Amino acid sequence: MAHRETLQTMLPEAPPPTLRLTVDTDALAHNWRALDKLSGAAEAGAAIKADCYGLGIDTCLPVLRDAGAAQFFVAHWGEVSAAARHVPAEQIAVLHGALNRSEADYARASGAIPVINSVKQAELWTSTGGGPCHVMVDTGINRLGLARSELSNPRVQALDVDVLMSHLACADENSAMNESQLTEFLEAAQSVRHRKLSLANSAGIALGKDYAFDLTRPGLALYGGVPRAGMAQSVRQVAHIEAAIIQCRTLKAGDKVGYNATFTARGPMRVATVSLGYADGFLRSWAGKGALSFEGERLPLLGRVSMDMIVVDLAKAPDLREGDWLDVPYDLPVAAQQSALTQYELLTVLGQRLK
Repeated sequence: MAHRETLQTMLPEAPPPTLRLTVDTDALAHNWRALDKLSGAAEAGAAIKADCYGLGIDTCLPVLRDAGAAQFFVAHWGEVSAAARHVPAEQIAVLHGALNRSEADYARASGAIPVINSVKQAELWTSTGGGPCHVMVDTGINRLGLARSELSNPRVQALDVDVLMSHLACADENSAMNESQLTEFLEAAQSVRHRKLSLANSAGIALGKDYAFDLTRPGLALYGGVPRAGMAQSVRQVAHIEAAIIQCRTLKAGDKVGYNATFTARGPMRVATVSLGYADGFLRSWAGKGALSFEGERLPLLGRVSMDMIVVDLAKAPDLREGDWLDVPYDLPVAAQQSALTQYELLTVLGQRLK
């Protein structure tokens, strides 16, 4: 191990990458403030799980903190330490809860707050010392959470509940289930002592003040996603991606491009191979639909998406050369329509080479 570390320290600084991910921190701060305003009298927290939805916790969390966010949500205990570099652990809640003694001990030692999702978790938390926690009640999504019938259990009643919460299943749709879950949640709130109530995610915020309660938990919309059309004017694009051309060539009629030769040139055409592929989160579903751009000109994708490369048509920008940078259109609602990926996937699949 020592020999390996010595070799690493001897290596020169790596050349500049051929991929860029730029996080617009002004847009990120704007989005939190806009969502906090839309939350009305409620406080807006921030979901920062999955490395701030793929955009980097060290980049995003300080911005959200400085904008005013004070309650943060991750999924796994392994995400706590990175977040705690920027905010007190007591402001971090772990949505999966404490599943065993080691997780309960870690919660208590770190100060991070478990979200209790079952009677078993409630018993574990109390038997290992108790303390403040959040509780998730299931109101119809049937993932994590206590059933309403379990809320009267003495183990649950013994908890010191800071936030009683639930999660909307269809907030991005005009679904009758939204109102049904709201009713279920209001009734559940009568069964458990608590300090605060929280129901709305990003899309739920747009459903209005009845869904906001004391604390909202935006995630996707913080990072540029638009879960409901009515939020489009409030949310700004946060992630901007660029990729460099690494080779140009001129094809002749009949030349094929890429794996399985799915594209055939009909005549002479200038094309570019670009440093971007599915290992970077630009998935194969873009094939036949995607395009990069240069100064507003659309450069269609040709053939398949490879692991590290794609090929684009340079007809609209014939003077481009190796080393020139192309924009990867990443306005999330538009990109989702083009790629058949969800806005969540478009962010969270971004590869480490971009970061």
